[in-house]
Parts: sequence; C-alpha cells; structure tokens
Amino acid sequence: MIEQLTTSFMLPAAFFYVVAFVFGVIFGSFLDVCLCRFHTGKSIGGSSHCMSCGKRLRWYELFPLLSFALQLGRCRGCGSRIPGRLCLMEVATGSLFGLALWSASSVVELGWLLVLLLVLLFITVYDWLHFIIPDEATIALTVLTVLWVGYEWFAGVLTLTDVGVLVGASIAGAGFFFFLWFVSGGKWLGFGDVKLAIPLGLWVGAAGVFSYIVLSFWVGAAISLLILAYQKYIRGKQFLHLKPESLTMKSAVPFAPFMIIGAGLVYFFNLDVLSLFSFTI
Repeated sequence: MIEQLTTSFMLPAAFFYVVAFVFGVIFGSFLDVCLCRFHTGKSIGGSSHCMSCGKRLRWYELFPLLSFALQLGRCRGCGSRIPGRLCLMEVATGSLFGLALWSASSVVELGWLLVLLLVLLFITVYDWLHFIIPDEATIALTVLTVLWVGYEWFAGVLTLTDVGVLVGASIAGAGFFFFLWFVSGGKWLGFGDVKLAIPLGLWVGAAGVFSYIVLSFWVGAAISLLILAYQKYIRGKQFLHLKPESLTMKSAVPFAPFMIIGAGLVYFFNLDVLSLFSFTI
C-alpha cells in the first residue's frame, strides 16, 4: 500500500511513515488513559490529571511525548515522576502504526489492522500489569478477526473450505493451551490465554498457528532470561508487577504478551519455525 500512496501523492514514503507514527503516538496516549481507568469506575472521557497530586493537566501538558520531554518527565504541580510507561506506550503504538502501513495491502486492511493492533497492545500491557486478560478485550479481538475472515470470504480470498480449516486450526491451538491449563490446574497459564488463542489463530491463519505457539514460548523464555540476567547486576529493581521480591525462575509471568508477540512475528514477517530447521542436503 505504501507504494500506492507514494505514487498517488508524489510524496516520499518517509512522509507517510512519519504521519502514521504521529497518529500512533496520539492513539497510544489515549490507550494509556484507557488502561489506567479500565475497571476502576472512572470515565474514559474525564479530564487527565496527575496520578500523584490530582492536578488537572492543562492543554499544553497533553502533547504526547513532547510534553513529557519539556517537563523532564515530572509533574508541574508536585514534581513527581510521570510513569515512563506512558512514553513507551506512545512510541510502541506509533511504531506499530508504521508497521501496519508497511504491511497493509489496502485501505480496508490498514483500517482494520490499526484497530486490531490497539486491542492487542491493550491486552499485552493490561495482562503484563494485572495478570488478567479482560473478557471485553478478548471479545473485541474475536469480533475483529471474525469480521476480517468474513470479509476475505466475501471478497473471494478464502473459500468455505479455507474458513473451516482456519477455524479448526484456531480451535486446535486453543485446545493445546487448554491442555496446559487443565493439566497444571491453571498454574502454567490462565484460562484467559486459552480464550485468546482463538482470535490469534484466526489472525495468523491456519498455517501460522503452530509457529505462533512455538514462538510464544521462545519469546517468553528469551525475555524472562534477559530480565533475570539484568537483575543479577541491578539489585532491588522490580521489572514486573509480580511480587515484592525480584523475578526468579519460579515467578509467575503473564503469558499473553508472549503469545501476541509470537503471533505478530508470524503475521508481519511470515516466520515459519519449521523452515528454521530445514536444511538442504
């Protein structure tokens, strides 16, 4: 799609990526507000304020990234630090919007993918912080993926047989996670991960289900080992909201972020774990 835009508007591709990043940063700021207020009884549409002193933020304090930099990451009222997660959310959303622009082949796919990525990022951060996947988010993700499958069937991209295979593969992937959940009594992963596996399977396609499952474990192991290694040198830091003590080999770790990263690697970069082990003799 990026080639179509550059040809139609006679502008360099970098311009459209910058625009996508800026819009992503704006939506990322709003997404962080949703994360902070979700299931707290607070209105999503309420005015923004400092989480420490309650000071209402003025319009010039609401520019994503820019206000954080100008205020040196501190509240103008009480001087308390603004959570760095806010900047990470904004940068991550901007980067994902750029990735969506690079990946999408049509305006319809781009619009759908942007909404999908916002829901996926919401689930990722919420599960990382609270160890739970809201059913509302899983339902929204399922609706989005089902709508896209229906759109591709209506457009003739998929046949009914393809749809049946896709649904079957997604259920099989969820069945694998259900087996782990059942055998461990919910200690290895939560039932929310089981439900999440179905829309993720619909997203990556039947051929990508196996790869995203394997990649989710690889990503989880790699990130956990990196955190453990870093903690060896930085004592007293808590990188996950798990327990008062630091992360150990026995600590529970939210698994949904790893599932989503694995699915993203398959969807955007067509990673196939089986091809990684194929050798030409």
